[in-house]
Amino acid sequence: MLDQLEELNKKALQELAAVTLPGELETWRVRYLGKKSELTGILRGLATLPLEERKHVGARGNQVKAALEAGHRRKEQELREGQLSLAGTGAIDITLPGKPWPVGHIHPITRTLYEVCDIFVSMGFKVVEGPDVEWDYYNFEALNIPKEHPARDTMSTFWADTGSDSADKQMLLRTHTTAVSARVVETMEPPIRVVEPGKVYRYEASDATHIPMFINFDGLAVDRGITMADLKGTLYEFSRRYFGGNRKVRFRCDFFPFVEPGVEMAVECLVCNGVGCRLCGNSGWIEILGAGMTHPEVLRRGGIDPDVYTSFAFGMGVERLHMLRHGIDDIRLYYGSDLRFLYQF
Repeated sequence: MLDQLEELNKKALQELAAVTLPGELETWRVRYLGKKSELTGILRGLATLPLEERKHVGARGNQVKAALEAGHRRKEQELREGQLSLAGTGAIDITLPGKPWPVGHIHPITRTLYEVCDIFVSMGFKVVEGPDVEWDYYNFEALNIPKEHPARDTMSTFWADTGSDSADKQMLLRTHTTAVSARVVETMEPPIRVVEPGKVYRYEASDATHIPMFINFDGLAVDRGITMADLKGTLYEFSRRYFGGNRKVRFRCDFFPFVEPGVEMAVECLVCNGVGCRLCGNSGWIEILGAGMTHPEVLRRGGIDPDVYTSFAFGMGVERLHMLRHGIDDIRLYYGSDLRFLYQF
């Protein structure tokens, strides 16, 4: 039986040295180390031997088995290292295209802003911008909103510390881009047709319809003989181009300190088509902007004679425009950085 073990050991090691593939190594393992292998059969036959011979043959059998198992582990490691070496030295086809990188696109609100600007530019308006950090005068005083005016209460304001207690040197993060209109009437000569996009800031809690920072879009036209009909015609044309000719538009009287008379413009709710739903408060209409004929005092503060020139102005939130077009009911989605939402547009 010792001769059988020695012959088996020699034969198994020779075959193991010739193994070059993982499949061949598994076949070798089953043949020499499996439950039905020749080695297992020899070890099971030890019970028929005398006690002294059984001990001697059994010890040698365990040595042979340990040697074969160690050889199997070494060969397995060699084959694994060989595969890794092959993969790193030429197995990669460099002519294949690489993995594509995710490609972004313009944010839906920025895209909406560009579209709205293009509409008004095509109607003869010029795009102008102003500072985000504004003087109290241009944000309120020049727009007919003195310090005691209750309209200031509706614009929760981020005030800036200028180091001065003087009322003339108070600064803030602008609450509306109408502040740019106050600068325009000071620096430009009629006729004036401008639109003023930009970020505005309100110190208020975030919810489905309010956020501390959003994009405002104001417009101003100053010329001889401008009437409310010009305002309505301009806004009707904007609505037709942005929302489509089938969307109904409604004007109703409203109050804004820097216009007189003032109106609000609403469009038919996209979700319910005017029937009434949660988004429109069951009214069938959603307000998109405030407008009106510019107050004479605003023109006068800018050095324009209101007896010679008349003017109209309007202002809207760009986020609301996109929400109305696509039926979005939560403004916070635009600034939550959720790509599942943003990639839809």
